[in-house]
Amino acid sequence: MLDRLTPQPPDALLALIKLHAADARPDAIDLGVGVYRSADGGTPVFAAIKTAEARLLETQTSKAYLGREGDMGFVEALMPWVFGADATMGGRLQGMQAPGGTGAVRLALALAQQAGVTRVFLGVPSWPNHAQILADLRLETVPFAHAAPDGSANLGGVLAVIADAREGDVVILQGSCHNPTGVDYTAEQWAAIAAAFANSRAVPLIDMAYQGLGEGMAEDAAGMMQVLAAVPEALVAYSCDKNFGLYRDRVGVLYVLAREPGQLAAIMSHGSALARANWSMPPDHGAAAVRIVLEDEVLTAAWLDELRSMRERMRDVRLRLAAAGRIGAVDLISLGKQHGMFAILPLNGAQIAALRVDHAIYMAGSGRINIAGLHAGNIDKFLAALAAVA
Repeated sequence: MLDRLTPQPPDALLALIKLHAADARPDAIDLGVGVYRSADGGTPVFAAIKTAEARLLETQTSKAYLGREGDMGFVEALMPWVFGADATMGGRLQGMQAPGGTGAVRLALALAQQAGVTRVFLGVPSWPNHAQILADLRLETVPFAHAAPDGSANLGGVLAVIADAREGDVVILQGSCHNPTGVDYTAEQWAAIAAAFANSRAVPLIDMAYQGLGEGMAEDAAGMMQVLAAVPEALVAYSCDKNFGLYRDRVGVLYVLAREPGQLAAIMSHGSALARANWSMPPDHGAAAVRIVLEDEVLTAAWLDELRSMRERMRDVRLRLAAAGRIGAVDLISLGKQHGMFAILPLNGAQIAALRVDHAIYMAGSGRINIAGLHAGNIDKFLAALAAVA
């Protein structure tokens, strides 16, 4: 049986990480790995999370299963931060824990498929795992251009697919800090998208993986909230891996917005059955730490302060890059108008290879860079290297 399996192509990003790790040059720069980096190059554990974990260690009395829905105290404590004061949206919104944002996206799409969805619209370029999950579920994927050549969002593209969607089609949108482009919709564009959904048969699936890393917690959710206010049904896949620094603990949530509160029990029973078949029970430790943070005003304030520091550091890097203007064919000005950890530079394969071989700068073959890989100590080297190859 196993002889029938042929080798799959290696993960290009993991291969890039290994290449960087093997580079002996002391000034090598890793812009490929998709995690936040502080100015000293580390990925720190939030102090608020450390305190919460210590408290958890002291008070936790059991490691028994919590159930397929996970830590519902965590799920509910997070809701006001994601959805605002009316966190349940009139009793129409409910969630369940999933292993990371990836698990939440997978569960959302599997639930949609079980409800009869066969076609999904996906703005490209997108997070690579979107396409992989869709392919694994054998859902028809219809791509549309997410970003315009000038570094802004392609509003016409998303409005067209929403208008053309059949009943039950799903449209995946990223809520903020778009991965991999950094190109977000403006408030006015979100309003137009919400209006289009209100007159469409499509169902939005909003992937919210970076809330708080763009302009702020409320600001980053504002566009999503416009959409949710306009539609009868929606799916929201949420990740705490980035805004709480819990990458390896895999902390995510699937939230479901139903037409009527009375429909939620049946809907979530399907979600629970799908979770049972996929991972049985979600991991608890990271979710419990988030719950402790959000239940304590002092820890919440500390977490928000740490999140603000991350956001401001990446904003400073973006503004520094934008101040460099145009380097060859690379226009860096638009980076100052974008958000989050990622951006795509219009570089070809030869230029990306030259940056790696000649200048010890590592980035994905698509030209995607992790903004957080740059800091005051290496940004001048990066700009000089870019000038050398552009």
